[in-house]
Amino acid sequence: MRPHAGDDAHTRATTPTAVRTGPDDARTAAAPPVYAISTRGLVKSYAGPDGSTTHAVRGLDLDVLRGETYAFLGPNGAGKSTTLALLCALARPTAGQATVAGADVLSRPDRVRRLVGMLFQHSALDPDLTAEQNLYIHARLYGLRRRHARVRVTEMLEAVGLGDRRRFPVRTLSGGMRRRLELARGLLHAPEVLFLDEPTTGLDPHARVQVWEYLRVLRDRHGSTLFVTTHYLEEAEHCDRLGILDHGRLVAQGTPHALKAAIGADRVLLRTGDDAAARQVVGRTAPSGLPVNLDSEGVSLRVPHGSAWIPRLCAALEAHGIAVHAASATPPTLDDVFFHHTGRSIHAPGPHRTPGDPTPADPAPGAGTAATEEAP
Repeated sequence: MRPHAGDDAHTRATTPTAVRTGPDDARTAAAPPVYAISTRGLVKSYAGPDGSTTHAVRGLDLDVLRGETYAFLGPNGAGKSTTLALLCALARPTAGQATVAGADVLSRPDRVRRLVGMLFQHSALDPDLTAEQNLYIHARLYGLRRRHARVRVTEMLEAVGLGDRRRFPVRTLSGGMRRRLELARGLLHAPEVLFLDEPTTGLDPHARVQVWEYLRVLRDRHGSTLFVTTHYLEEAEHCDRLGILDHGRLVAQGTPHALKAAIGADRVLLRTGDDAAARQVVGRTAPSGLPVNLDSEGVSLRVPHGSAWIPRLCAALEAHGIAVHAASATPPTLDDVFFHHTGRSIHAPGPHRTPGDPTPADPAPGAGTAATEEAP
């Protein structure tokens, strides 16, 4: 089933093109969108040794525009890496359809593999070879002629800032340098789509920032579509759009801004001299029906225009003799978005829900996503 028409309608709208229908009549018509990735009802299941079935990907419907940076956001075990394997034609889907760079993953898997690049979650470089040798071997495996391969190796080493390290063995390079080298390797054959599975896992914050800077530059220079899986919220902010994957299902997608705006409410947090009593007062003062939570941080609730509610709540608490030590209102974050759609934090090891929070809908396999979108 396709996502709701309103979910991605704005994203799928493309730049108008002029159409001349008469000497004095000029109208604009929307050119059809060009998708780098398109899936319908994609499913991947595995049979367990005890006869059970594990559903890693459940009815995935997805469209990624050419030249877009799209991220899968989800915790470990959500199905992100399995989805990448399906889209790279490294695994065969149990059901459904998928096309990548215009090639069908089922009928033309060899073409799909030639048109995509892949940066694996764990390093696939040979540590005993030099940076230059690693890239040259990869270029030759992809069919580049010797002279062209040498030119591309030099170009890509310079592009990722490793030109002066070309003859250094990979084992002598830092973690950030190795990741940039793998990025260069993935782009050697000028793929139409570059898949990146947790591209900055294990890197320090500075190296992670560097990798994303190179990703943006290389995407703009080569025009490749970037498809990224990550569980780092700050990395998802770099992407044009993102999808939230939970237990193999795409439960929401949109731009980071639109997904956060869809929640609509700020988080108001109050620290008081008596949080248990404060929760009761806040519950009576706040708009009816809003859940008020109490945890180690204090008393919290989600309310539109949170900063405007702080003086009113503080006045009510002081009228009941409850001292307010701190009060803050923060706009929604991507972790809030993830919690809103899945019922748990992206960093939580398992299902968790704060008492009073609504239960997110659990769509059936193949169901449309609860997405929100805005014009690019």
